[in-house]
Amino acid sequence: MEMKNVKIGIAPIAWTNDDLPDLGKENTFEQCVSEMAMAGYAGCEIGNRYPRDLAVLKKALDLRGLQICNAWFSTYFTRGQKEETIQKFIEHRDFLHALGAKVIGISEQGDSIQGTTLPIFDAKPVYTAAQWQAVTEGFEILGALAAEKGMRLGVHHHMGTGVQTEAEIDYLMEHTSERVGLLYDCGHLYYSEGSQEATLRVLEKHIGRVVHVHLKDVRPNVLEQVRCEKLSFLEGVRAGSFTVPSDGVIRFEPIFACLTAHQYQGWMVVEAEQDPAKANPLEYALKARAFIREKTGC
Repeated sequence: MEMKNVKIGIAPIAWTNDDLPDLGKENTFEQCVSEMAMAGYAGCEIGNRYPRDLAVLKKALDLRGLQICNAWFSTYFTRGQKEETIQKFIEHRDFLHALGAKVIGISEQGDSIQGTTLPIFDAKPVYTAAQWQAVTEGFEILGALAAEKGMRLGVHHHMGTGVQTEAEIDYLMEHTSERVGLLYDCGHLYYSEGSQEATLRVLEKHIGRVVHVHLKDVRPNVLEQVRCEKLSFLEGVRAGSFTVPSDGVIRFEPIFACLTAHQYQGWMVVEAEQDPAKANPLEYALKARAFIREKTGC
């Protein structure tokens, strides 16, 4: 299998965690991007330690041959914060555009429990009809704004949100236009649905809308602990819910085969939040990079 027109990136969350700032607090931005380059990645997403000064950030990335491919953006349409969300999105879009990124990954956080202490398997939000309307209409607006700069919007289905399950992803795709793309994350899908079949089924159904790919693996024994002990999403992260491709239960060959068969073009980004004190970021970045190169030729 050989994938063409695909670039391999990595997220800084393995070095410094945005949601759990104590994880990786000892790691600097310079260490993070240097080790990304050392491990053989072409680009990265943006983390909380990255400088916001464009000139400073560009210089640091250019020195290491890295590109910015995406950065998380939180929307708050279910809270009724439509105008504020749109204004902040435009600022975020313009920042990413100046860095050469082509994708803007978003997640509706208005009623998300991913950053709370609530049990992730028992307390996730379920949108009302009015909330779905606010979200889909809001996403359409953001998709049009992204298109103004030649960029694509990618909705990140995420644990603890109203766009998490296979059915919720299906609903979103059915009730939005092509302007609203999908950020496909096999780790979150397996976490939510509990099977390899669902992970691949969602990709096959919506491959035409996929604009960005996150590659992460999961440890099923930790997911079972999260379920039985009613842990929160972040408690699960600390316990080791996620890991890099090849280190967990997910079979990536069918995922890569589907992407190849449909001539996916864009980024595949290793995004596996772990405690860097337990999982050395460079070691795991190298492990993931070697596996992806072996399986895809990229």
